[in-house]
Amino acid sequence: MRNVKSMAKSTPPIQDTPSTLKDKAHMLNLYKDMLLIRRFEERSAQLYGMGLIGGFCHLYIGQEAIVVGLQSVMQEGDSVITSYRDHGHMLACGMDPKRVMAELTGRRDGYSKGKGGSMHMFSIEKRFYGGHGIVGAQVPIGTGLAFSYKYNNEKNVCVTYMGDGAVNQGQVYEAFNMAALWKLPVLYIIENNQYGMGTSVKRAAAGATLCERGQPYGIPGVRVDGMNIMEVQEQGKKALDHIRAGKGPYILEMMTYRYRGHSMSDPAKYRSKEEVSVWKDERDPIEHLKNYILAEQIAIQDDFTHIEKDLKVLMQEVVDFAQNSPEPDVDELYTDILTHDHASHNE
Repeated sequence: MRNVKSMAKSTPPIQDTPSTLKDKAHMLNLYKDMLLIRRFEERSAQLYGMGLIGGFCHLYIGQEAIVVGLQSVMQEGDSVITSYRDHGHMLACGMDPKRVMAELTGRRDGYSKGKGGSMHMFSIEKRFYGGHGIVGAQVPIGTGLAFSYKYNNEKNVCVTYMGDGAVNQGQVYEAFNMAALWKLPVLYIIENNQYGMGTSVKRAAAGATLCERGQPYGIPGVRVDGMNIMEVQEQGKKALDHIRAGKGPYILEMMTYRYRGHSMSDPAKYRSKEEVSVWKDERDPIEHLKNYILAEQIAIQDDFTHIEKDLKVLMQEVVDFAQNSPEPDVDELYTDILTHDHASHNE
């Protein structure tokens, strides 16, 4: 068993070098965006327990600093693609939480009209390309999106997320090779939450770090404290600047931790209560940011209270919207299946 207490104490302090670290609106927006994901996922767990969400449901609780931090340093037109633990990515991209929840509950007003569920929804408007249920399958797709940007002389980057379990998939290295060979604008994010399903990464992945897996292809990689949103922002900006300069892909390994099981059906008995409590009590990304803001007197407790109250109201609106949205018509089963059917069902 890894020494989780020593890992918890090794968290570096927030470095207040960027000017935005003293900007109240900016800092509170980061906090609000992370808390939105946390509260949304908590309500998702409740609805799943009530039988209102079917199929698989993978929660993002504990990993919020990664997507919020990266999204804050991305540019207009950049795209995101990820695996099945995707609700947080959708919300960070600015997708409507009401429509995301409607999709989770299989309703007509969901992003995929109730047919995609938790793992498969998209938003072309927000340049979010899924939610993919096959481990590692999103990596070559994200690489393909990056290829399209280079082919069309666009200055955008595809931020391609994967879990630690996906890093051992062969298609990931085919993608790495292509991205390095053609210097494609893709940022690979490895969300290392310590477990691939129920197997510790230490028993599944050889080598000291996962960020080094791109070295044979000349892809630089850095390990980042994914529980510290400031470090995520700092390293994310460095990586994106490298990519936009035409130097090719970059890998960031975000060290993080999921508080819940692999999915809602996983009791997570393969790890101790002490391990989980150390990460939650000593390294929580939301509390970490809140403590910094209060210590630096950027905001006061009342500001956080208002945010919490507003999100409580919003979450009730989200749940009500999802429950009141009608189920899809039976005819919806036949849409988006054949190419000649596209025009008639997507006017």
